[in-house]
Amino acid sequence: MAKDANKLASKQFFTVSEVAYILGVTPLTLRNWDKAGKLVAQRNPINNYRMYRSSDIERFLRDMGGRKTTIDIV
Repeated sequence: MAKDANKLASKQFFTVSEVAYILGVTPLTLRNWDKAGKLVAQRNPINNYRMYRSSDIERFLRDMGGRKTTIDIV
């Protein structure tokens, strides 16, 4: 597991499955977020696959961290 974490930490771009693993969501959720503009993916020019920048993932996590502290418990 530590090798995987080090490998992920040094990357600039991530695949849908890698980001899904990092965020704890399904790849379908990421695709829906991409369509909705929540976490927009870049497209690989060769194969048109979705790729996510590490800076975009970090920004998304910061934004979500702020929202999570405002959830009301009913």
